[in-house]
Amino acid sequence: MVQRITFDEQALSQRLMNYRRELHRYPEAAWCEFFTTSRIAGHLENLGFELFFSDQIIASDTIMGRDESAIAKEQQRALNWGTDENTISKMQGITGVGALLDTGREGPVYVFRFDIDAVEVMESQNDSHRPCFLGFSSLSPGVAHACGHDAHAAMGLGLAEVLAENIELLNGKIKLLFQPAEEGCRAGKAIAESGWLDDADYFVAAHIGMNVPSGTLVCDPQHFLCSSKFDLHFKGKPAHAGIEPNVGRNALAAACTSVTQMLAIPRHRDGMTRVNIGQLTSGEGRNVIPAHAVLKGETRGENRELNSFMYQQVEQIAQASAMMHGVRVEIQAQGEAIGLHNDPEMVDILESVGYDSGFTHVVRQKDFGASEDAGYLVDRVQSKGGKAVYCLVGSDLTAGHHNGDFDIDESRMLSGVKLFASVIEKIQVQQ
Repeated sequence: MVQRITFDEQALSQRLMNYRRELHRYPEAAWCEFFTTSRIAGHLENLGFELFFSDQIIASDTIMGRDESAIAKEQQRALNWGTDENTISKMQGITGVGALLDTGREGPVYVFRFDIDAVEVMESQNDSHRPCFLGFSSLSPGVAHACGHDAHAAMGLGLAEVLAENIELLNGKIKLLFQPAEEGCRAGKAIAESGWLDDADYFVAAHIGMNVPSGTLVCDPQHFLCSSKFDLHFKGKPAHAGIEPNVGRNALAAACTSVTQMLAIPRHRDGMTRVNIGQLTSGEGRNVIPAHAVLKGETRGENRELNSFMYQQVEQIAQASAMMHGVRVEIQAQGEAIGLHNDPEMVDILESVGYDSGFTHVVRQKDFGASEDAGYLVDRVQSKGGKAVYCLVGSDLTAGHHNGDFDIDESRMLSGVKLFASVIEKIQVQQ
């Protein structure tokens, strides 16, 4: 009979809250998580995990959506916040950390994934906003943990504690992946192609919230959307708008034409399709014809074919708009997500341990309706013969994801940790 994994739940719940609030206070956007990675790595090292950085877990030649010019500045900010210089050096400019706990006994390889990046949104400064009222709101203007990744990282650290404390009861190897750059779907493909997941027998990932109430576990979310993130750089020619407007080539006009036409792309009859233009920047002055414009957007589709349909429309519209206004356009891929399908065997395991993990409602399926960087990770594990699952840990929210008033029910992090530990227990019993 397999012995149960045990720990002081009340003490761990408090530490989870402490971890989450510290990370919440120091948010970092995608590929900038130097402080976050360092803090996580320090905890893991103290627990006896072997650590992996940079090219060991990320195929750097397939990285998307990373601003190389900002890296030195972000590293310096992390150092100003008290980051360990030695850990910064180990990262070699690439954030995220993988951790391995080898029990020294025969058994499967488990992988648990936790994303760690924040969102580029301004956090609310209202006294009614709990992080502000309690003094752990963002110290980085324009960047905030408004999606719950701070809670994910905290749950990963909590799981690491539980595993290290119970290592004598465990078999096999357990890997914990603290993933950078999930927002914008920028790192999943690069991590998958590094090969670090190729020996995984079981893979588990989760998201907190997602319009699922506190106490509810969704074991098998449905309808993950494929997605392509893109930047369009329009390059024209400046000119004085009054003296010689005929000489200029208006990049802003080309970008605006693109926006109106892209938002009018017909939705596809065969399934869900989406397009959004989230940002457009251009111009130097009211009397100068804009020579440059940058448009940032995304497409989504229920499957790869539908997303490809939307993205091809975007490319055609961008080229046609540039031609109409006599400018050039450069299309830069910034991120990519594919669909995700859970293994029924893993869904059954979650369903069987949900109530014992502290959930009051266990739901087998619910629509997800968004995109997730974990798709590439799940696909890689499954292609190598492993089993994978992505689930939703319910939490009442004060506002929707990516909203400055976003906050979670911190008590639900404990159920997440118990769920992950229970998955290992269940698999060990079955073997």
